[in-house]
Amino acid sequence: MSFNHIPDNEASNMEWNAFKKGDWEAYKQLYNSHFKILNNYGYKFTRDSSMIEDAVHDLFVNLWNKREQLANPVSVKNYLYKSLRNLLFRKLDKQQRFVNIESDEDYPFNFEVSFDTILIENESEKALQRKIKEAVQSLPARQQEIIYLKFYENLSYEEIADIMNLNINSAYKLLYKAVGKLQEKIKHSDLLIILCLTLSESAISKIN
Repeated sequence: MSFNHIPDNEASNMEWNAFKKGDWEAYKQLYNSHFKILNNYGYKFTRDSSMIEDAVHDLFVNLWNKREQLANPVSVKNYLYKSLRNLLFRKLDKQQRFVNIESDEDYPFNFEVSFDTILIENESEKALQRKIKEAVQSLPARQQEIIYLKFYENLSYEEIADIMNLNINSAYKLLYKAVGKLQEKIKHSDLLIILCLTLSESAISKIN
């Protein structure tokens, strides 16, 4: 069965339900449709491509082996992000790259603000791009991650809290703190201008 012409969320849920019943083709489609985004997310935590590929491989092997015991997540993507994040943290922990993932500074997050999908010729807008990139990269890792998940992945607070192992109130506070630090470095009007060049309208509304 092909899920190519079905909206992404619905298709992922259908793939998930079919794979849980042992449908190998659905399992392969689930893998193929999420492989790239999972690798991109993994790259935020480590530049070790072999480690990322191993983690994604382990994740899907575990899914297949435990398929009959799996529940139906509200969001398949969210479930996969959280699972990959946990796998990578365990692998990084074994390599002693960090000790405690509860604080802002104790795990890596390589957040690159992407502007490669738009052509900006105005020099003042290019300067704003550089300014926000520097500002985001100056934030502690957890604040960079929540900015990425909220504004670039457009996830809900509930989804972010689940992925980052936070309660919802802590997710609100962490994002508020991160945006506040950005606004200390960048005027609110300038921040809105550059975000309008890069993010969706729904994401922009979340900082107002």
